[in-house]
Amino acid sequence: MKSDSGQTTSIWMATAKEIESDGQLAEDMSVDVCIVGAGIAGMTTAYLLAREGKRVVVLDDGAIGGSMTGRTTAHLVNALDDRYYELERLHGEDGSRLAAESHTAAIDRIEAIVKEEGIECGFERLDGYLFAPPDESKKQLKDELEAAHRAGLTEIEMIERAPIKDFDTGKCLRFPNQAQFHPLHYLAGLARAIRRDGGRIHTGTHADKIEGDKKSARVETSDGRVITSFSIVVATNTPVNDRFAIHTKQAPYLTYVIGARVPRGSIPKALYWDTPDPYHYVRLESINAENNETGETEEYDVLIVGGEDHKTGQADDANKRFGYLQRWTRTRFPMIGEIEFQWSGQVMEPIDGLAFIGRNPMDEENIFIATGDSGNGMTHGTIAGILLTDLIMERENEWEKLYNPTRKTLKALPEFASENLNVAAQYVDLVTPGDVDSIDEIKPGDGAIIRHGLKKVAAYRDDAGTIHERSAVCPHLGCIVDWNSKEKTWDCPCHGSRYDAYGKVFQGPANSDLARVEDN
Repeated sequence: MKSDSGQTTSIWMATAKEIESDGQLAEDMSVDVCIVGAGIAGMTTAYLLAREGKRVVVLDDGAIGGSMTGRTTAHLVNALDDRYYELERLHGEDGSRLAAESHTAAIDRIEAIVKEEGIECGFERLDGYLFAPPDESKKQLKDELEAAHRAGLTEIEMIERAPIKDFDTGKCLRFPNQAQFHPLHYLAGLARAIRRDGGRIHTGTHADKIEGDKKSARVETSDGRVITSFSIVVATNTPVNDRFAIHTKQAPYLTYVIGARVPRGSIPKALYWDTPDPYHYVRLESINAENNETGETEEYDVLIVGGEDHKTGQADDANKRFGYLQRWTRTRFPMIGEIEFQWSGQVMEPIDGLAFIGRNPMDEENIFIATGDSGNGMTHGTIAGILLTDLIMERENEWEKLYNPTRKTLKALPEFASENLNVAAQYVDLVTPGDVDSIDEIKPGDGAIIRHGLKKVAAYRDDAGTIHERSAVCPHLGCIVDWNSKEKTWDCPCHGSRYDAYGKVFQGPANSDLARVEDN
């Protein structure tokens, strides 16, 4: 499957066909709910609303699952990376309990959908193990165990070590009844069911304008098609219809993943996480592949290891970070063989650890958003589908307040200040020199920022040697983008907007391409 979001290929993209859609929208239409974004949140919402009898349409300017859902590692967990003792500090014991309940319910709902729809996506239940580095105190684990129990997850236990033969983790927490799946195969099943139930999914269709009023809502595409509806759900990883309110409360991070071949059965199939910041996360995926030389089917596992995060657009050292991941992995799993996959993805980190799901701040009540996955995108996206369906169907849901996008978590003010000071510092790039002094310094297949008088230009030289120039100013809030040499993208260091090498936007909050130089 082709990626809409960079040059690297995840294991899911490599092992999935493009998911069938209804193609590009070619006519105006009227529906009950228009959903912008065909990732896990948008597709789950569309599926559940279609099951309720609603007329739904999903729009995406790329392929189904072609953005961040195709770049996840697809852990389905109630073992949250922001830790229950931290969620309890920020949201109280009730908030922590509801977080545990909602993520548990999300795993259960995925399992139920897989069974009901007969989706072959490798869904399976397994244990998860959280461990601290050998030289670190185990107090964090003790605190997490106590907080998780208070949140109602009383089956979690402290054990002597994780079941890894060649690496003694020391004492760790065992989280039972977690799960994993193939996310793109799962979305393919959702897509079939949505279309069966009368929904439509239009890919290659960019939602240019998103507007609502008290009676109706309206989406206009970039080629002038208009969809009218009673409600709109913006499920674009980060909202493209919001300039300020949400983007000051979450921050974009790039995370890196490797996939290494290991003999089948050499590592117990489970989920594994450690506690540093940034932390590492591990799972296995079973592969049955035909050997091109012998024609025989090979059976092996791929060990998928992620981590080494950094703020989007604030480092261009992917190969170094992949190297760190390989060294970390080989130390703990010395049986790994060839590194078959390397990819990156973007994670939106809310300042208080939980997603923003519900009515969009400062908008009409029929405009809804889902964002802030915080490293738990598959369960947060499923929570979004359940909660937004209830809100649109005008049913009560006890999770509504916890995930309300308008919430103000006063205890997270230090995190709010830190992230926004970091954003403010990026505007210094407006007055600094370019990355290079001359276009002649840019090699084929590479990009760089260059200064033309008072303007900064994002210049890319394609493999044939032709230079392509766009304004380096992000149209969201005016930051200067940076070149990502691994993915061949332009990444905004302020709020995470991302563009391909030619300046075409594929990741919000920006909703338009980098401007042509002559128009800037």
